[in-house]
Amino acid sequence: MTYEPVYTRTPRNAFIPSPVFVGIVAVFGVSAWMTWTGFGNVKVDVFLFIVTGWLLSLCLHEYAHALIGFFSGDKTVADRGYLRLNPLKYTSPLLSIVLPVVVVILGGIGLPGGAVWIDHTHIRSKVKDSLISAAGPLTNVVLALVLAIPFWAGFGPKLVELGSGQYGLVGDTTHLEFWSALAALAFLQITASVLNFLPIPGLDGGSIIAPWMSPAYQRAWNLFAPYGFILLFLALWQTRLGQYFFDVVYWLGERLGLSEALVQLGLQMMRFWSGS
Repeated sequence: MTYEPVYTRTPRNAFIPSPVFVGIVAVFGVSAWMTWTGFGNVKVDVFLFIVTGWLLSLCLHEYAHALIGFFSGDKTVADRGYLRLNPLKYTSPLLSIVLPVVVVILGGIGLPGGAVWIDHTHIRSKVKDSLISAAGPLTNVVLALVLAIPFWAGFGPKLVELGSGQYGLVGDTTHLEFWSALAALAFLQITASVLNFLPIPGLDGGSIIAPWMSPAYQRAWNLFAPYGFILLFLALWQTRLGQYFFDVVYWLGERLGLSEALVQLGLQMMRFWSGS
């Protein structure tokens, strides 16, 4: 006779950050110092700073899903290692880590990735079910606000467009590389926040509203879930929706004190191989 496992005890090290996460934090801190001081090739410094910062936000995004899932009733997330902030434990590291990083490098957008797997049979409330899905994008919102605080407070320079493709700096230009990289990282969090709240099957926004649908609608919704990510990708890059999306994101960034030109400078410097 076989029995289904009953999860009554949480592993002792369930909430201890993994060495992988600690390593990412270390590289992020060192690259921030190198970018601030202009150590070595500053464009490589900016690349490391933005990419590792984005990796950290991906880890925290997925951790938020798992943490709320744990306290909502699914204790199995602890056994899967989701609470240790280890990106290698995700259901699909390729979709959750590799693809979002590639899209950031090539497209300058915080595209949502895959997610941790939550056993929803343990979740007894529609509200909790929606909160689990909302926890990830809310994390991106918080990170965007935190990263934008220096700009909102008036620190760092502002790069403004003068017209005819010309730009000018306003304010203190010291450590320009660092400020442009920080602005780009904050911008990525805004893009991730907006995208993740879109009510599209397969994305967090779609998962937020799915629990409130009838079973028939949920089945139809889940049929489209595997294709939602692909359709979003095509819409952003092949239609005018992409331009509308960036207009909204830059408008939100301006409200937080982020200069569009400064963000563009940071993303441009991140592509150190381009030679521009």
